[in-house]
Amino acid sequence: MAAYAAERRKKEIGIRKILGAETSSIVTLLSRDFLKLVLFAALIAMPLAWYAMRKWLEDFAYRIDIPYWFFAAAVLLAGLAAFLTVSFQALKAATLNPVNNLRMDG
Repeated sequence: MAAYAAERRKKEIGIRKILGAETSSIVTLLSRDFLKLVLFAALIAMPLAWYAMRKWLEDFAYRIDIPYWFFAAAVLLAGLAAFLTVSFQALKAATLNPVNNLRMDG
């Protein structure tokens, strides 16, 4: 998905580079959308996962309670994975010659 988003916005990235945008600002621009999606998904998934785990674990004789920081750690890891993936794709797109991106058909 990150590769597709970077490919789809190649001309925009090329124009931004020609106008003087730094690579870090381009990476931030592309990463922000994906991090919002990860946060939104986490807000939906965390309560559902907590409820499902609680219901499943209550049937065991020796049950445990899942601490909240497990969910926070999962969200941080997912956010880090999304950021690294998008950053890699954005760096690839931002380091290409912007003139070649603007000459492409389509």
